[in-house]
Amino acid sequence: MLIADPGPADARRLLRCYRQLDAGARAAVLAFAEFMVARAGGLETAAAVGRSAAPSPLPAPRPEPRPERETVVSAIKRLRRVYPMLDSTEMLTETSALMGGHVLQGRAAEVVIDELEALFTARYQTLVAAAGETMRVP
Repeated sequence: MLIADPGPADARRLLRCYRQLDAGARAAVLAFAEFMVARAGGLETAAAVGRSAAPSPLPAPRPEPRPERETVVSAIKRLRRVYPMLDSTEMLTETSALMGGHVLQGRAAEVVIDELEALFTARYQTLVAAAGETMRVP
């Protein structure tokens, strides 16, 4: 049983909420929505709209060794290569704050890079948990 279109106001509200979520939460929202459609007997299940009913597994991180004398900027670039499945725009605030602490407050690059690595690892763990998968350690 399908319910009538909720209207553009509800759709905009839902999209506004969705855009505020991190990648892991977005995956959970989509999975729940697909579950609700299937439960309601809707025709537009994940398979019916051309997607696999089972979500594709997250790619594993692509480990790269940390150079001995790495800058904060090159560390951010390296971590984006290691964790390509993370949305860098969603991490911009935290990454910028760490970069600012280094540039503006004189925090040691090594300490900031350690914190960046912890941030990227934590975000990956969150994404994996939301997808219900086993974490792959780089």
